Amino acid sequence: MIKKIIPARIKLAVRSKALTGNNVECPICENTFITFLPFGISPAPMRANALCPVCNSLERTRIFWKYLLDKPDFFDSKKEVLHVAPERKLFEKFKANPMISYFPVDLFTEGYKYPEGTINMDITQMEFPENKFDFILCSHVLEHVPNDTLAMSELYRVLKPGGWGILQVPIEMDREQTYEDDSITSPEERKIAFGQFDHVRVYGRDYIKRLEYVGFAVELDDYSIQLSAHDKFRYGFGQGESLFIVRKSK
Repeated sequence: MIKKIIPARIKLAVRSKALTGNNVECPICENTFITFLPFGISPAPMRANALCPVCNSLERTRIFWKYLLDKPDFFDSKKEVLHVAPERKLFEKFKANPMISYFPVDLFTEGYKYPEGTINMDITQMEFPENKFDFILCSHVLEHVPNDTLAMSELYRVLKPGGWGILQVPIEMDREQTYEDDSITSPEERKIAFGQFDHVRVYGRDYIKRLEYVGFAVELDDYSIQLSAHDKFRYGFGQGESLFIVRKSK
């Protein structure tokens, strides 16, 4: 009850004060702390050094933003950006950047909240013309989509020739073939089979072939994995993860 009646701004101020320090740095909100907060969704164990106490960003969100900050000229030229299922803090950063024409989309589902300005759209049938976007960010979405091949085809269709994107999914790299079973439909069964109540598959290494099948050129970028242990801790990247970079030929 006490937690519910304390204003969010006071909780944020107390949390930030308690963690005052310079051991870690959030590349999104640009604050520093002794450590990031632990975070996890039951039954998974809590991850140490995961949650930013000010902007609430998590590991992979910080990885995406730091990666783009480190890309030469990414924010120096005007571009049209498609952001699928936008992370709130990245939404705010993209939206505020005058060099970005920003199109955040998600398929609205009852019980979820979306940043104001998000477009309600199904990525298997997007209402955008061909060859529109310079960059696409789509993270941990395709594992929710029954027809992921159609979604990938649509992402390829709307990407400009010469454009690129980051298409992340939860993936088991020791699994050769993606595991999916259309007969598994209940939330309880899906949680057991796929690890989450609203997932419809567990991707394996053939994820790359699926992306290539619709036309993408794919490369794995080990940007965050190859950072030093010091920098991984500094930015709260955990162990890091390979980025699935896709490109559309000119």
